[in-house]
Amino acid sequence: MEPAASQKKINLRRPDIMTAVQAQVLTHYRSELVERIRANGGVIATTDLTIKLAKEFGFCYGVERAIDLAYAAKKYFSEVSPHTPIYLLGEIIHNPEVNDQISNLGIQIISPKPTEEELEQLNYGDAVIIPAFGTEVGTRKKIETRVGPQNIVDTTCGDVMSVWKRVRQYSKESVTSIIHGKAKHEETKATTSQARAYGSGHYLVVFDLGETDYVCNYILSGGDKQEFLEKFKGAHSDGFDPDLHLRAVGVANQTTMLRGETEEVQRRFKAVMITKYGAGEIEKHFRFFDTICGATQDRQDALEKLLVEPMNLLIVVGGYNSSNTSHLAEMGEAKLPTYFIKNAAKMQSDKLIVHYDQHKKQEVETRDWLPAGKINVGITAGASCPNNLIEDTIRRLFELRGISVQELLAS
Repeated sequence: MEPAASQKKINLRRPDIMTAVQAQVLTHYRSELVERIRANGGVIATTDLTIKLAKEFGFCYGVERAIDLAYAAKKYFSEVSPHTPIYLLGEIIHNPEVNDQISNLGIQIISPKPTEEELEQLNYGDAVIIPAFGTEVGTRKKIETRVGPQNIVDTTCGDVMSVWKRVRQYSKESVTSIIHGKAKHEETKATTSQARAYGSGHYLVVFDLGETDYVCNYILSGGDKQEFLEKFKGAHSDGFDPDLHLRAVGVANQTTMLRGETEEVQRRFKAVMITKYGAGEIEKHFRFFDTICGATQDRQDALEKLLVEPMNLLIVVGGYNSSNTSHLAEMGEAKLPTYFIKNAAKMQSDKLIVHYDQHKKQEVETRDWLPAGKINVGITAGASCPNNLIEDTIRRLFELRGISVQELLAS
């Protein structure tokens, strides 16, 4: 007999569940200090230290929704069927502190793409949470077979699903999806799976403008097919042939990439198709759709405005594997000393900070990072960073100057 919890459609958004969940989430992630600073124009200052917050930072709606649903799943199953195992595919979002909180709820984390051994552990009626990035079509089908489709808690972001819709349309029209993104990122893997699931389309993932130019040159002039396939190993569909499948392309993207770079990818592919086939034939050979996440763009725009102001350094807070956070760090690095940290503890002293180097792909140490005297420090965070971590960062900066934030606020 199937478990009772699997015999009816699960409603995780019951008012009583969501009221309890939102109270719990606020306890874990809210910051009254950050809210007060935002109400004060995003600035908190003392004699020699001024901290400026970007106008937009931290949790976006999609992240809040994903976390709410994960907490709601735990509450629902604890009440309806207390012994029901709840699993999460990988990470709910790319923030270690948040994922630790999810794990502390008793939710078991398994691989984003479960092994056969992990799948065998799943039983009908178990609950499985799909993270905000989504999951591959084949993975979802396997899990539905094991636990039942009604026991899937899907927290996939709506912006991600908009990209999927566009890629499926390309596929149905036998147009190759050129996806601007990171081939190994969970979201991109989920998106590429859509390209092959519903039609005869193919896909190719390009990471940057260098790879874009390589593909554009191949479209225009041809080249060594084996070299091409080797260069993009793991970043193209099975059976992809650059001589056949680059005649009609449609550009999409991982939603957390830099908008300006995605737009440039689009421009370069459109230009090469016009050069090769003529402007009058462009609709047969090129498609595009703006699929940048609105929250990602808001945070990039807000940081761009903050960077215009005089500052001595920038702190970017978030998970090191967070794509949207890493792009904020890139923006900062182009302008001023920027330190990408996952939490306030990385500011070990005013003489030493441990921060993530995206080029070396590891944490590094920088000494004498916090200048003496009167300074301005900017702070921003990616869409997966909770406000309590921003508060910790603010408090730590003042602490390193021997200042109590509480005394500052009371003055």
